[in-house]
Amino acid sequence: MDGKTIRMNRILESGKAVIVPMDHGVSEGAIEGLVDMNRTIALVENGGASAVLLHKGLIKSLSTPPKCGTIMHISGGTRYAEDKNKKVLVSCVDNAIRLGADAVSVHVNVGGCASEHDMLGDLGEIADLCDEKGMPLLAMTYPRGKGVTGSPIEVAHAARIGGELGADLVKCPYTGDIRSMSLVTAACPVPVVIAGGPRCDSDMDVLQMVEDAMTAGCIGISLGRNIFQHRRPDLMTAALRAIIVERATVKEAADILRGEIETAIIRHAAATTADR
Repeated sequence: MDGKTIRMNRILESGKAVIVPMDHGVSEGAIEGLVDMNRTIALVENGGASAVLLHKGLIKSLSTPPKCGTIMHISGGTRYAEDKNKKVLVSCVDNAIRLGADAVSVHVNVGGCASEHDMLGDLGEIADLCDEKGMPLLAMTYPRGKGVTGSPIEVAHAARIGGELGADLVKCPYTGDIRSMSLVTAACPVPVVIAGGPRCDSDMDVLQMVEDAMTAGCIGISLGRNIFQHRRPDLMTAALRAIIVERATVKEAADILRGEIETAIIRHAAATTADR
């Protein structure tokens, strides 16, 4: 048992990831769901999130530390930039440790982006530092840029880059079906979680996507807007956790969304107590 393993267990539940990223304030501004951060974090915690993902300023500003795991995002860029795909380092591993984070994350866009080589260099250097400090690293690797289509082959390549350059977890887009996503997870040397992307058209679409991703070999999610912009972030988190950790069906998860939050929380609390 080493420091990285201990910290990894803080951001996962039973080896599964129910991560809610809330780093969008840097790239998009104070969008819906990310104004009252203390309230939003409390809601997803109640739903059973294994970790939240935040920039350093939010970690410092919270009235109480998150009860779930904390991943500090250390790269960023805004939608106003001339090169919207370029991400630069905005903090470091040592600062994440000082702020009590359990892991760090770095964003890399692959393909059709003049700054790709800089982002790859940053990822490699941060991965080495994380190994030195015993800090888990989540690499958000996306195929984005001029001439990029987002095909399953491109997603698999982006995920493979994250794993090969030293990340402990890789976050990438869902490819759209179980077969092609299975190729992504099979080719990546480290566990994969799926990104949520824009808001889905329906709750059932989100639940089905996550169930299919788990069938394809993913260990969970790193979903933002589809959780924190939901009318009930607590219920949506609980429903997704049920699919990911308890292997509930989409129908069973839909029942949680219809209001059976108490049952979900009791099961989550019981599982947490048993683990201890």
